[in-house]
Amino acid sequence: MDKEIIQIKLEDELDLHHFHPKDAIEILKEFIDSEYINGKKEIRIAHGKGKSVLKNIVLNELEKNEKIISFRNDGANWGATIAVLKRK
Repeated sequence: MDKEIIQIKLEDELDLHHFHPKDAIEILKEFIDSEYINGKKEIRIAHGKGKSVLKNIVLNELEKNEKIISFRNDGANWGATIAVLKRK
């Protein structure tokens, strides 16, 4: 079976709830690259609360991504992360 290519409109927020964890890293990398190129200062990634597999994937990728300065929980909403991007 051929994989269907799905186009996703990227905005200041990425909601990973609808994606399988195996696809999340590549989607997140593309989102970060796109927002960096567009000169965004901050991005928001919704991943889920608790022992979320998606949250762990997001935090691990943000930790090692060279375009990210810092990241934190979205205030009291620990089901999402705010990341600060470097300037181009």
